[in-house]
Amino acid sequence: MRQIAIPLYPRHQPLDVVGPHEVFAAANDALDHLGLAGDRYDIQLVAATAESFESSSGLRLEPARVIEDITPGEIDTLVVPGGDSVRSAGVNHELIAWIAEIAPTCRRVASVCTGTFLLADAGICAGRRVTTHWAHAGSLAKRHPDVTVDPDPIYLRDGDLWTSAGVTAGIDLALALVEADCGASVAQLVARHLVVYLRRPGGQSQFATPVWSEPTEVAPIRAACDLIHQRPEGAWTVADLAAEVGVSERHFTRLFRAEVGESPGRYLDRVRVEAARAILETEPVGLDVVARRCGFGSSETLRRAFHRRLGVSPAAYRRQTGVPT
Repeated sequence: MRQIAIPLYPRHQPLDVVGPHEVFAAANDALDHLGLAGDRYDIQLVAATAESFESSSGLRLEPARVIEDITPGEIDTLVVPGGDSVRSAGVNHELIAWIAEIAPTCRRVASVCTGTFLLADAGICAGRRVTTHWAHAGSLAKRHPDVTVDPDPIYLRDGDLWTSAGVTAGIDLALALVEADCGASVAQLVARHLVVYLRRPGGQSQFATPVWSEPTEVAPIRAACDLIHQRPEGAWTVADLAAEVGVSERHFTRLFRAEVGESPGRYLDRVRVEAARAILETEPVGLDVVARRCGFGSSETLRRAFHRRLGVSPAAYRRQTGVPT
């Protein structure tokens, strides 16, 4: 049996626990259904105490084992869920200390959503590349500058360390783990049973709300950003923007990057993609119309921008939102 341990703690995210649990349990059924040999999964909820734990939504879950009774080396895969409390440093001391001790003895370690914070606090992510929920990626990177945080992947593997995006991405992660263990046929059967993609198209950027930089107090740059937001369809060049706000092109470029954190061109591209997303989510107009209204000129330019920013095509994005053409 492959031992899967999922730790509980106060205010955990219940779907981070239940989602992977269901995938591993369904994999056992799939192995039996397909008549395949191989190790089955023994999935256990574990915790620092034997009491039940209330999740962030009020659902209470009870651990099967206490962590102090677990022998180093017996866990095959540690899957750490996220939760409300993990973003506050200085809590969950006992669990973090146990993760630091037990993780090196596991074949692999994984986290769902903000569970990456617990792994990072335990020193597991130092020098590694990880992901987490898009809304908390910046906080994780700031708290652990020795960790490379990529906010876009649905899940990410760095050797024996697997991390995933928010909440339902735990299902994507668990399916990837099952595929690595049991093969594509088993993982595909589980995905069909759960009515989900085996590999979800695109990254989590397509689900994120715009996370803009704080409005700058530097008047020329703020004025330029306002112009871009008011008229994303405008044929803006750096020279045009600099002239509009009354500064030299060279000074404008340097000042914009210092205040906004990216070049004027990249910022304009980002605003245009978000404008296109809003139209695709609400209006049944053609892609050529969307492209013209958002400053892309052609549907092909729009498509390239979407793939670059979101990892998915405009047509696929629209299908996911359910807006008819």
